Amino acid sequence: MRWRPSLIIALSFLLVIITGSILLSLPISSAKGISTNYLDAYFTANSATCVTGLVVLDTGTHFSLFGLFVILCMIQIGGLGYMTFSTFLVMVFRKKMFISDKMLIMEALNIYSSRDVVAILRKIFGIVFVVEGIGAIILFLRWLPELGAKKALLYGVFHSVSAFNNAGFALPANFANLSPYVTDWTINLTITSLIIIGGIGFLVIADILQFRRWSLHSKLAVTTTLILIVCGTIAYFFLEYNSTLASLALPNKMLASYFQAVTPRTAGFNTLDMGKILPATGLIVIFLMFVGANPGGTGGGIKTTTFALVASTIWATLRNSRDTILFNRRVPAENVRRAFAITILSLVVISIPIFVLTRVENFGIMPVAFETVSAFGTVGLSMGITPMLSSVGKIIIIIVMYVGRVGPLTLLLALASSQKDSRIEPPKEGVSIG
Repeated sequence: MRWRPSLIIALSFLLVIITGSILLSLPISSAKGISTNYLDAYFTANSATCVTGLVVLDTGTHFSLFGLFVILCMIQIGGLGYMTFSTFLVMVFRKKMFISDKMLIMEALNIYSSRDVVAILRKIFGIVFVVEGIGAIILFLRWLPELGAKKALLYGVFHSVSAFNNAGFALPANFANLSPYVTDWTINLTITSLIIIGGIGFLVIADILQFRRWSLHSKLAVTTTLILIVCGTIAYFFLEYNSTLASLALPNKMLASYFQAVTPRTAGFNTLDMGKILPATGLIVIFLMFVGANPGGTGGGIKTTTFALVASTIWATLRNSRDTILFNRRVPAENVRRAFAITILSLVVISIPIFVLTRVENFGIMPVAFETVSAFGTVGLSMGITPMLSSVGKIIIIIVMYVGRVGPLTLLLALASSQKDSRIEPPKEGVSIG
């Protein structure tokens, strides 16, 4: 196929979503044995494949075991990318990868060199199964006394896969997510660890496991991740101390603050009611959701490295520096330009749906903005308005989730006509700025 990799990636996600939506609409996928409204089934399939976690149906009670299995498969495929899965199968059965296969994986996982594709792909699947397996065992043992072997196994596997892939789907009834376990240290620390490992990016994990000198990408991704988690935890703790954290003891306040600081990084789990947080806290959570996880991981958002490049370039401009310098390395102008393009396109992508939703829905600007950014960042946090959205509102959020998972720049490149760069350079002339 001579299609651009970006177009193939965009269509592959759409193929998985459509297939999953058809399966979820069947009576066998419902706990009551009846067909599910197709729009709701499509919304769920879209949310699972885009590893978002926004739900219009109560996952733990509406779907049968078969339905949950379908959701779990879509989360796993969506988290790693359909092209990653299909290329891995090609590698397993054909034992050889063509250059077109490598180009697809490079585009899907933001890998710089085709030379490393096969090795990285093997490591990715090894990491996935090991980490998800360990998480599932810990959660199974925690839930075993409370739920019994069968249900504990379901809970362990489902939440481990959901957390590692930053999906945010949870099984407790009545849209409770993980709020019944707000003070449970085992569940909180296991879930957050899975979220961080899944969202930190496979290139970073490869650097860590090989004990080699970290690349600039890994240094920037890890540093930005730590700063956002620490600052988010401190901000949530002090802002919500006498609000959503009021009923908790001090150690549990710290635990809940840490959990709520990690999950906006595109994971979507919550142990506190997001509909009751203060407006100032809501703005911080929106910012964390917009930034998201690291490139090459299972999360969404504009990515930590994009935010770091934009912030560093602005700082360099204020210092009248010509180049963006990070960790004593000069960042190429092409990287900086791409970072700004992604950030501006993303702001446009979330601004238009927010405007439209305020016109078609009867909700305030804060819950609408929160919902939209959550959908774009493939987070899954909500102030409680998702099940109450109209059909038009659901369709808008579906589109935002899809664009957020595929990436606005990737989607535009997929839709844009191919045009070769001209070797002729026009005359240079400056314009007034500021």
